[in-house]
Amino acid sequence: MLKHTSIPSQRMPWVIGKLTNNGKALPLAGEAVPAGFPSPADEYLERPLDLNEYVAPRPEATFFVRVSGDSMIGAGIHHDDILVVDRSQQAVPGNIVIAFVDGEFTVKRLIRDGTELALAPENPDFSTIPLTLDTTFEVWGVVRHVVHKV
Repeated sequence: MLKHTSIPSQRMPWVIGKLTNNGKALPLAGEAVPAGFPSPADEYLERPLDLNEYVAPRPEATFFVRVSGDSMIGAGIHHDDILVVDRSQQAVPGNIVIAFVDGEFTVKRLIRDGTELALAPENPDFSTIPLTLDTTFEVWGVVRHVVHKV
């Protein structure tokens, strides 16, 4: 059994925002844009897209956090990206999670390593964090989306 702990809010200075319900819906094109060869565009719009509704079906449990470091670049998560984190979602192996491990926060992929759980980076320059019986560990939230500037 892994040890669990409660996390004081002052330990989470990297939480940069909480989603609210007062956003506005924006137009959404009805056609997907090909990433390969160009195709003629249709002048068709679907119903408006509400980004709040799209990225956070449970706004009361959704937070934005900024990424520091590059241990998750293989998952498309880069330094300074913003993660949309759902604290109400139950983490399962395969999820990318914000975890509190032995007094520190990290973003990693929760994996099953044999019969044990571990936190795996998506960059070969970093090591997997095994979650042993002596590990103080808590999943703070499940990453649902990444906001990445191009």
